[in-house]
Amino acid sequence: MSGQRITRERFADATAAVVAGAITVLAAVADDRAGPVDWVLIAAGSLALAAHRTAPRAVLAITTACLLADVVHAGPASSLALPVVGAVHTAARTGHRGTAAAAAGVFLAGYVTVGSVASDVVREALLLAGWFLCAVVTGLADRNWQAYLRQTEQRALEAERTREEAALRRAGEERLRIARELHDSLTHSISIVKLQAGVAAHLARKRGEDVPPALLAIQEASGEAMRELRATLEVLRTDEPTGTPALLVERARAAGLAVDLTVTGDERPLAATVDRAMYRIVQEALTNAARHAGPAKVSVQLTYEEGDLTIRVEDDGTADSSRPPTAGIGLTGMRERVTALGGTLEAAPRAEGGFAIRARLPLGEAG
Repeated sequence: MSGQRITRERFADATAAVVAGAITVLAAVADDRAGPVDWVLIAAGSLALAAHRTAPRAVLAITTACLLADVVHAGPASSLALPVVGAVHTAARTGHRGTAAAAAGVFLAGYVTVGSVASDVVREALLLAGWFLCAVVTGLADRNWQAYLRQTEQRALEAERTREEAALRRAGEERLRIARELHDSLTHSISIVKLQAGVAAHLARKRGEDVPPALLAIQEASGEAMRELRATLEVLRTDEPTGTPALLVERARAAGLAVDLTVTGDERPLAATVDRAMYRIVQEALTNAARHAGPAKVSVQLTYEEGDLTIRVEDDGTADSSRPPTAGIGLTGMRERVTALGGTLEAAPRAEGGFAIRARLPLGEAG
């Protein structure tokens, strides 16, 4: 429940308690039967209604005791039952129907006992009994209605979750189909090209001839294409992170890249989508640094704030701020991930040299 909703409910409860107390006090004044003691008892019993959500039974006890004490002090009056009826209703709504009925019975018994000398006390008591019965019934009906609404909301959430799972499953099946198609077509063709180029180069060396540079370029390019294709197929086969930023940094160090990782703020579990985006951003940034930055130092900074996660990856490589690079598939995919989560991405050469990537991701609930 949000803070604003809690504030609104507390304000509404306090307003209702003040209104009930004001009506009861005005009715007592109009009957010319209220003094300072009566005002205090009515105010205490009525204002207690403001806490009915947190302590319904305590509120029921206080309200019944205060208003019954006023009946004993100043004599019976049907208007004094108004705060008690409200307390009985709220207690029944929270599931304490037995306690609510008992409090109503105690108030009515005291009301009849104190007013036994009056001729119309039985009629008033019967009228009040009807009020209390309605309060218990409406409280139970409200409780059942709220339970029905909660069940309806849970069913709607379950249906939405089922639809999301089905969509994710279909997306996964489509990725696997694409991966199979790419593997069956491109991988086979590129393998043949690489094999033929390797055979041609081997025969040229065996005959003592110079290997044509174009043949070597074909051999090298086909090998690089095979590696890129395998990486692409791995991405298609699974969209889940295969580790953590710390593991990515360790892998980059093992590959010869000088990388430092800094984590600041209150590190905590992230929603699956945010965690996946963080992993992919760091992975892509380190890959770009290894390919294009040259012999450079790279720093990875993760900053956890109250509502955001900031990812900053910087290097002191060869990028020049006067020649902004053309966004490739990696940067485009990174930006799409960040935008889909409602975040922002900045990727550009630094003024002092090198390249910087800064992504801000809103933090959702951990899933």
